[in-house]
Amino acid sequence: MFPNSSNLGRPPFLPKHQQHNNFFSELPLNIPPTLLSHQQIVDARFNFQNAAWRDTVFVFCRRLSEQNVPYDVKRQRFHSPHCESTLVNQTVPLPEERRYSFPGSIPSPLFHAHYIPDLTGCVPPLRDAPFPDPIETTLPVAKDKLSQQVLELFQACQQQTCDLNKKELCRTELQKEIQQIFPQSRLFLVGSSLNGFGTRSSDGDLCLVVKEEPVNQKTEARHILSLVQKLFCTKLSNYIERPQLIRAKVPIVKFRDKVSCVEFDLNVNNVVGIRNTFLLRTYAYIENRVRPLVLVVKKWASFHDINDASRGTLSSYSLVLMVLHYLQTLPEPILPSLQKNYPESFSPTMQLHLVHQAPRTVPPYLSKNGSTLGDLLVGFFKYYATEFDWSHQMISIREARAIPRPDGIEWRNKFICVEEPFDGTNTARAVHEKQKFDIIKDEFLKSWQRLRDKRDLNCILPVRATIQKR
Repeated sequence: MFPNSSNLGRPPFLPKHQQHNNFFSELPLNIPPTLLSHQQIVDARFNFQNAAWRDTVFVFCRRLSEQNVPYDVKRQRFHSPHCESTLVNQTVPLPEERRYSFPGSIPSPLFHAHYIPDLTGCVPPLRDAPFPDPIETTLPVAKDKLSQQVLELFQACQQQTCDLNKKELCRTELQKEIQQIFPQSRLFLVGSSLNGFGTRSSDGDLCLVVKEEPVNQKTEARHILSLVQKLFCTKLSNYIERPQLIRAKVPIVKFRDKVSCVEFDLNVNNVVGIRNTFLLRTYAYIENRVRPLVLVVKKWASFHDINDASRGTLSSYSLVLMVLHYLQTLPEPILPSLQKNYPESFSPTMQLHLVHQAPRTVPPYLSKNGSTLGDLLVGFFKYYATEFDWSHQMISIREARAIPRPDGIEWRNKFICVEEPFDGTNTARAVHEKQKFDIIKDEFLKSWQRLRDKRDLNCILPVRATIQKR
């Protein structure tokens, strides 16, 4: 189930020019964090508090290990001059977390060597405290009722370490199975599961990287995903249910893992998702008011039915960017532009195997703004209800300000413009109906007015019901 300790540090197969590759012999030996032993990984992965979950995982793993039947799916992959390039999925420890060891954290020579070791783990040892530690224990002090409600909701609904481990366990197994079809591929866990803004009910997002070159999403990616879907429907049908190929602009396979009971979306080579995962993760932890505020806004949007891009409203990613933008544009900012302040750490051209290291270079942001969580939440709704110019402005965390809308076709006649910080696309392009846009604006206005007058979160979001639902 897990990488054999005897294979760690060795290629999973013999490359043609292995004897000429001295990349690993030149790697520095003091790269933090250190690699966990095989037994530590096994102990960590199975140290679940819930005995029923542990037993279910054991059965799942045992069944997978016992399946030695030949593959009924023809092995295929798309060849390129760099076809032997591979990736390693890695979780990012922040500076305060370095005392914990992460498996699979040796930098991989992406696109520069013929192989990398098959180091697939990405989850730190399980601990009683939420992940990551110790940062999550440092929360803002609630001096008023509204701030206390925000903190209560955040602490009850934030993603726990066990939630992340369930997703990672599925990713590990799926990567090994998918590599039977695409031997050089790597499967990344991305999005809210790793960026710090996940909740207990968050779905899992996976990015399958098959080669260095961009993949045509309409043709090549769909073909790759059709093979993955077939794999899920045949060999993995006992563990994966409802696999559906969704032919969107970026096609995905949606499925549910029966073991973890998590819903997943899997895309191909949408590598911008890997980059923005670690950019958002840095924003999440450089200021301790960011994560509680984002979680409450996401729960609010979901409660008011304006958090579903498939139905013409706002995606969770767009909502996160909107919160970050608001915190950047206060008279006394609570967040900077990380891409401006640390261009070398968040360059859109940075090689993927270095992206996970970026947050380590960024210290906590010391803002002079002492606003409470309650004040910030009221201000967030006021900003988008009365101050932001939807018709002429674009939200940009890259610039840390509202900027004029571009004149390109992607931005023309769009109701909401939120700039993706790496590829410059519009993350809110799903809001293409005026009726939906008017509903979104109206929810901002009503929520601001109610919250301003009552200073009680229950007037816009039933706290107890939300906590029970998670």
